[in-house]
Amino acid sequence: MTTLQHKIGSGFGARSTADDVLSGIDLSGSTAIVTGGYSGLGLETTRALADAGARVIVPARRRAAAQKAVKGIDGVETDDLDLSDLESVHGFADRFLATGRTIDIVINNAGVMACPETRVGPGWEAQFATNHLGHYALINRLWPAIARGGARVVAVSSGAHGMGMHWDDPHFERGYDRWEAYGQAKAANVLFAVELDALGRDAGVRAFAVHPGSILTPLQRHLAKAEMVDAGWIDEQGNPADPTFKTPGQGAATQLWAATSPQLAGMGGVYCEDCDIAEPAAEGTEGGVHAHATDPEQAARLWALSAELTGVDAFRAAA
Repeated sequence: MTTLQHKIGSGFGARSTADDVLSGIDLSGSTAIVTGGYSGLGLETTRALADAGARVIVPARRRAAAQKAVKGIDGVETDDLDLSDLESVHGFADRFLATGRTIDIVINNAGVMACPETRVGPGWEAQFATNHLGHYALINRLWPAIARGGARVVAVSSGAHGMGMHWDDPHFERGYDRWEAYGQAKAANVLFAVELDALGRDAGVRAFAVHPGSILTPLQRHLAKAEMVDAGWIDEQGNPADPTFKTPGQGAATQLWAATSPQLAGMGGVYCEDCDIAEPAAEGTEGGVHAHATDPEQAARLWALSAELTGVDAFRAAA
């Protein structure tokens, strides 16, 4: 059954924290993978899952930094993974599959935002490649373990998804705009969750996309201080200046809610924000999900494009 894109009255909200949404949830015996799980929202997510009893794998491009960040958190292990490099993605997936373990939760948390024009792999635009294609390939390569666990897969998106896909030039070969490229990558995250949920639900796998809210984290590393001051995010001294911004613990709450909440049993393929399913975006208002990002036809189109670019499609192989 298709899950409606409407609030379900979760009882949580914008100021709910990771600890709030995991209160009373026992994840003992479960295995979670959190990309980028050693910095910002990812680190908060890793801590919360481990505190709830999960075994958490944190694959990282900078493994030494990841090991340092998660040191002292029981139940966490690290591995090597560069999402912009398909060989690295395949290597991590092969190592994990060789262990024979199942996967109960995957949170596609890692990402880059508004970076200078960068080309990776065969010339792919780096934000689309890292935020979407790398995660697409990762989930498809890990599919046997994900299917065995009947996992929930959470794609971390953004309100920037409203910018939509650039179908005629997804790698911005005719002119690069760092924010348009970011918006496209975040739209791709939502479309990915829609199609994965449609393809995986018969195996008990459900997928969600989430907007964590606005939070000051290392994600802003490519932005100049003056740019963030002008946007009203911080003051001249670098202190938070926008009262609508969340703390990292509040920012991690929605992805943890989507990954674990019994309120979402039997649901999937929807975009969530503020620890609830989001409403459709309304003209001239903040928040919500734009219709193009949950369009099944666009979701299937993106899946086909991603399969063509990466050479990976677990469902076509299974067929």
